[in-house]
Parts: sequence; C-alpha cells; structure tokens
Amino acid sequence: MQAARTIAIHRLAPRAGLRAAEDLVAVEEPLEIRVEGQTVAIVMRTPGEDRELAAGFLLTEGVIKSARDLFDLTTCVASAANVVDAALARPSGFDLAKLSRHVFTSSGCGICGKTSIVAAMKRRKPLRDPVRISVKTILALPARLAREQTAFKATGGLHACALFSSEGELVAVREDVGRHNALDKLIGWALLEKRTPLAGHVVLLSGRSSFEMIQKAHAAGIAVVVAIGAPSSLAVDFARKAGVTLCGFVRGRSMNVYAGTERVSS
Repeated sequence: MQAARTIAIHRLAPRAGLRAAEDLVAVEEPLEIRVEGQTVAIVMRTPGEDRELAAGFLLTEGVIKSARDLFDLTTCVASAANVVDAALARPSGFDLAKLSRHVFTSSGCGICGKTSIVAAMKRRKPLRDPVRISVKTILALPARLAREQTAFKATGGLHACALFSSEGELVAVREDVGRHNALDKLIGWALLEKRTPLAGHVVLLSGRSSFEMIQKAHAAGIAVVVAIGAPSSLAVDFARKAGVTLCGFVRGRSMNVYAGTERVSS
C-alpha cells in the first residue's frame, strides 16, 4: 500500500512567484477495527501494516492481553474503509458494552478522554524490568532512527516509532501519519511475532510523549521510552507510577530524564 501520494501544487519560489509543481504527501485513510464482527474503533492511519496496527491497538487498549487471546486477524474492504476483524480465542468473554473506547479516533490525537492513571494502573502493575541503558546509547538513537525513516524523507509528514535493544541495536521501525498508530503498529508487530512483553527493550518516539503513548508502552512491557519531543505532565505522572523510564528532548548532546533515572547509566 502507498504511504505517500503525488499531488499537484503551486510552489512559491524567490523572485519567480507561484509556479505549478508536484509534491509528495503522506496518505491518510480510515481503518475500521472490529472484534468478532463488531466495530470497536475507526482510526485514520497511513495504509500498510493494518494487521499489526489492529493487533497493537487491541493489546494496548486492553481487549487482549497476549497473542494467545487472538485466534485470527482478517482484512477486507467494506464501504469506504478498509477493515480488520479480530477473531478471539475465547469470543464469549468479549463484551462490546464494556469497552469504554468504542469511538472514532483521528490520526492526530489518539482516543482521548477515557483513561486516568488510576484506571490504567488497575489493569497492569508497575514494570520491574532491571534493564539499563547508557546516556551515550540514548543520544545516538535519534540519528539511527532518521536513517530508517524512508517515508518521512519523502513526505515530511509521518511520525515514527522504533524499537531498540538496550545496547542500541535497531529491532524494528514503523511509520504512520498518526503517532499513536505508529506505536500500535510497532507493538502489534511484536505481538504477532510473539515477542511481547518487550522487557529489555527501548522505544524511541519521533515526536512528543503523551499519557497514551506511555500507557501503550507500559501495556507492551517496554520499560524505557525515549522521545525527541516534550512529555506532557500526565505522561510524566503516569511514567513514575507505572515504573517506566521516560526521557524527553533527546537532541544532540542533551536530554531530560523525567522518570526512572535509575535505569540510565552515565
């Protein structure tokens, strides 16, 4: 599937005014996620890795707890949206009425307004991962990610999330027009590969870290979150309660550590 599309534009050039030109833009299309034939969400995403996106979404939103809870994931096209339908290993245990995130979500904000730190911590315990990562390794991650962002280089309009080992070895990268989607795709890949929970790993976010991004990492068992951008206050509060190391503003030779400093070695 296409991550980028060429469109006709007018570009302003010095001393030449507006001239006809072409540009590559990131593709954004709806994906309907169903469980046992029932719609649980419609997300606006960049096409590609749809099964991974759905699997990661179901894990991070608490619909499933491991790959064993999934029987199958099928894709199809219905009306204007692509569809991924999840068949559960125990469908009798799924109750759509109890799913508090049965909503439409845009690519930009994720599914907002449902959770609180208290509600999130009731589902999962704080992480006790003894993993450690050096300052030198953390500072090298953004450059390593930049070399892998092929779609971003073409469009300038995609977020990326990358999974690394604690030694800085790249494991996987996913890009999407929505930062939440990029992380769900990455986590969904790990889930389908039966690699979750992701103890001993580090995730790098190309943008800022919100509460939901930390919640998703926590759900996947990722104890170290590194972000090129800023964290929100709720992200910091949740990271501290959830046992997640959170680094932000990782740029050049500087960074801030907002939670879990004990995992960062000099």
